[in-house]
Amino acid sequence: MFNISDKKRIVIKLGTSTIAHKTGRLNIRRMRNLVRVISDLQNSGKEMIIVSSGAMGLGIGRLGLRERPSDTPTKQAAAAIGQCELMRFYSDLFGEYGITVAQVLVTKTVIENDNKKNVENTIERLVSLGTIPIVNENDTVAIDELAFEIGENDSLSAIVATLSSADLLIILSDIDGLYDSDPRKDPDAKLIPIVKEIDSHIEDIAGDAGSSLGKGGMATKINAAKIANEAGIDMIIMNGKDPDKLYGLFENDEMGTLFVAN
Repeated sequence: MFNISDKKRIVIKLGTSTIAHKTGRLNIRRMRNLVRVISDLQNSGKEMIIVSSGAMGLGIGRLGLRERPSDTPTKQAAAAIGQCELMRFYSDLFGEYGITVAQVLVTKTVIENDNKKNVENTIERLVSLGTIPIVNENDTVAIDELAFEIGENDSLSAIVATLSSADLLIILSDIDGLYDSDPRKDPDAKLIPIVKEIDSHIEDIAGDAGSSLGKGGMATKINAAKIANEAGIDMIIMNGKDPDKLYGLFENDEMGTLFVAN
């Protein structure tokens, strides 16, 4: 039994499938529940940091586009529009609980060179001020990232967890965790509750699931687990459909799949 309750600094990654409907529009009921639970955890003494997907999807929905654009300028435009809508909702909803949020937009270029110290310092100060940083890729200007945008926030969340010296990374998705086979194809698939080592077998399972499980697939989540675990950070994949289950997680109920840090 692993003790999750004593984890203090938490990075939580919210995937597009968690915060938005298939139309691209925000799932307002779930967003409200998520914000309520995250606010309560913050009030209990946790230090919450959010990595949020969904900006481009929301922008596409806001523009009334019937399908995902294929050209970079339209993707950038959709991301710019969606980011405004996303942060407006976060600010309004967290404001109802007296919590201030801050937007932090990063690119691979920034976090892979000496400027990453600026990101570390900013997040650290925001957390010390009692705010909740909300991190996302700056898709509006980061052309290179747009080519890898699907699932990229899984890896980004692990990098943010590392930069912020988090105790735990939670990835909320549209699946309960890592299964020994694809549960959408195999009715006998079994959830794997704990992964103590990411070996070739685990990677093979993730590869098989990657084409169908969630927006980014399971492979990107396994990559995130590698990054987090190597930095000494535990990671959990769990279903974001019912935000109240986060309470159970911090009461040490078995939830999702726990990847134990090295």
